[in-house]
Amino acid sequence: MKNFNSNISLLRYTGFAVILALVAFAVLAKGFYIMTVERDYWLEVSSTLKYDSIPVKPVRGNILASNGQQLACNIPEYKIHMDFVALKESKADTLWHDSLGNDTKTLNQLCQGLSEIFPERTAEEFKAYLKEGYEKNSRYWRIVKRRIDYTTYQRVKKLPIFNLRSNIGGFAEEKFSVRNRPYGSLAQSVIGDTYKEKGIAYSGLELACDSFLKGRPGFKHRRKVLNGWVDILDSAAVDGCDVVTTIDVGIQDLAERALIKELKKDNAYTGVAIVMEVETGDIKAMVNMDLDPNTEEYYEGRNHAIADWLEPGSVFKTASYFVALDDEVIDTTMTINTGCGIKEMYGAKMRDHNWHRGGYGVISVPKALQVSSNIGVSALIDKYYHNNPEKFVEGLHRVGIAENLHLNFPEYMPPRVRMPKKDKNGIYTNWSNTALPWMSIGYETNVPPIAVLTFYNAIANDGKLVRPRFVSHIENKGEIIKEYPVQVLKEKIYKHEKALREIQTILYQVVDIGLGKRAGSKKFGVSGKTGTAQKANNGGYKNGITHYLLSFCGYFPSGIDPKTKKRIKPKYSCIVCIQKAGLPASGGTMSGQVFHDISEGIMAKNIYTKLHTTPTTANKKAVAKPHKNLSRQELLALANKKEKKDKELGEKGVQNTNMPNLIGMGARDAVYQTESRGAKVIIKGKGKVLHQSKSAGTPIKKGEKITLELG
Repeated sequence: MKNFNSNISLLRYTGFAVILALVAFAVLAKGFYIMTVERDYWLEVSSTLKYDSIPVKPVRGNILASNGQQLACNIPEYKIHMDFVALKESKADTLWHDSLGNDTKTLNQLCQGLSEIFPERTAEEFKAYLKEGYEKNSRYWRIVKRRIDYTTYQRVKKLPIFNLRSNIGGFAEEKFSVRNRPYGSLAQSVIGDTYKEKGIAYSGLELACDSFLKGRPGFKHRRKVLNGWVDILDSAAVDGCDVVTTIDVGIQDLAERALIKELKKDNAYTGVAIVMEVETGDIKAMVNMDLDPNTEEYYEGRNHAIADWLEPGSVFKTASYFVALDDEVIDTTMTINTGCGIKEMYGAKMRDHNWHRGGYGVISVPKALQVSSNIGVSALIDKYYHNNPEKFVEGLHRVGIAENLHLNFPEYMPPRVRMPKKDKNGIYTNWSNTALPWMSIGYETNVPPIAVLTFYNAIANDGKLVRPRFVSHIENKGEIIKEYPVQVLKEKIYKHEKALREIQTILYQVVDIGLGKRAGSKKFGVSGKTGTAQKANNGGYKNGITHYLLSFCGYFPSGIDPKTKKRIKPKYSCIVCIQKAGLPASGGTMSGQVFHDISEGIMAKNIYTKLHTTPTTANKKAVAKPHKNLSRQELLALANKKEKKDKELGEKGVQNTNMPNLIGMGARDAVYQTESRGAKVIIKGKGKVLHQSKSAGTPIKKGEKITLELG
């Protein structure tokens, strides 16, 4: 220890301490400098190396018909572009130009392929366009300006250069999920729409059921590792649920075709047809057609069925009669003098439709409704309720035509039936002497078609008022997570059952011997009421050309079974409304014809289904036989249908379940052909079928998913 020099050691330790202190100070100073002076620069650098809280979009749920057919679903669309920087960095640009700078055979093949897929440009034009992006060193050079569907994307991806990995060939895409309706515009106003870019719902069931359909987004973050990016999932997206509607595609299509046929014939500009199942209130079809003045074609526009406040006209007379019968102020044995067809009522003239032929004179109470006499109905209601109009309006609420249905659609407008009000002196403030007579025949009220139909449906349903139902249940991956049961708004809409039976009889007579004959059928009974009303324009009815609302509302089958002598229980109710300008205008003739076509189509479908039900060992009586009263022509028609169906049956009478050849078919026919064999269809693209995931002739398993690519 003699050689130990404490002074030297102390000097060394002091030196080390000073050096460490200086280093620490330098680190702190540099850190402070980075946190202040260079803060923005380093934040920018950091942002290029990571992305936090990136949303992961869920897949929006499907909207399905009552039998599971897709009414609205998601299909992919793509934006495609070239990253020429990636192409050059990977040295793959030798596929673009050779060592002498000449175009390669591969480039020529690429441009030729693009021209075949996108014929709006020639191969040379594509080459010049791509060379421009190459020279500009663009990292995002759009190959085509528009989005392309999945089928087109697959064709493009197979082209030379584009079939390489994106970090080598430079081809890249952005994928978007777009809402698609496999049946086109069918039931569009009910299904609703979403904004294409953002996928946000804004109408119809898309909006009404948005909380179930949209799902829940997930989140991820990205980190740059070497020359690539790594996605790290923080929380997975939860896909939306499927909404199963009450819509029947077959009935919807039938109603649409029948309505458009009559609209064209009558030169009308708006039409509505709704079909409801009597017992449940299920909406099996809802058609809303508007005329495009530019193309002269009809399209699914505004949802007039639930969104329009209309003065319903003569279809409202049924409610007026029902109230009076239920209050026992009139009965079916009474008569009413309608005179010459014109009656002075408080300074205004009430006219019957046949006033120019002398009117109806003295007629019975039932006949006044059978022939839709304005004088007959208004005179009766005014006679018994003039001094107490509140009682009449309360009766309208009782029978259900003024009921707020609380439909879960943003565009829904509930009925508006004015209640008389008095001031402190007992004088009416919102009522006139003419209000009651004109209200009784369907004016001075605002009722959407869906409310009128719901009222008639209650009459068919023995007085039980059920709420219209558009959705039966919500399901997630085949599991039902929420059901929408039948909702009874009123167990009975009457005080006396006798009134219900009387109005049912009168409505049957309207079609059997009254003005509603056109809506009837020789094969089954129909009950209902016609309506022909002038539409108010600019607050009045005399400005320019007269516009009309033509209606027929009723139900079927109806009447008395000749064998059992019991009342036939109606299965469906239906309303048809047509709006047109000028004469001729007849609710019974025009709307009644559409009702006739719809009802006969539905009943023929039901008979056909029963005739071709395959018997089982458990129930040999499952096959119904043709009715003995069917005519020879009707039997021949059924036989022809059976022959056509037999072509799809195997040797043992079992329906053919082999995959059909769908190439070249439209979406509607292709979906029907496939789903009728028990499969579920996934549609990609629009137009005609270009490819089917299952080969024609191979067996289809029940519930099997089959993808159809359209283009």
